[in-house]
Amino acid sequence: MPYRYESIKKQKASDGTVQFVNAIYPDIPVSNNDQYLITTIGDRLDLLAFDIYKDQSLWWIIAAANGLPGDSLFPPVGMQLRIPFNIEIAITKFNRINAVR
Repeated sequence: MPYRYESIKKQKASDGTVQFVNAIYPDIPVSNNDQYLITTIGDRLDLLAFDIYKDQSLWWIIAAANGLPGDSLFPPVGMQLRIPFNIEIAITKFNRINAVR
C-alpha cells in the first residue's frame, strides 16, 4: 500500500514539532480506460477507492481526477465521477511533485 505522506516535505516548527508541508496533487489525464459512475447517497471517496483499488488511502486520486476539494470524502450526490484506471501514473506524479528535497 503506497503511503502518500512518505514523500511529503516536512518542516520543523518553532516549538520543535515536525509538520507536513501541504501536499500538491497532480493533474490526472483522462484515459480511454477510465471508468465512470454516478454517486448516490452514502458514497465516500475512501470506500470507492477501496472497492476499486483495494486501498482506501488512494481516495485522493478520485478527488484529484474530478476536481474535488480534499476537505471532504463525500462527493455530491448525482455527480458523475471519473475513476482513473492507471493509478501508477498518478502516484508517480504525486511523489515527484512532493518529493523530499
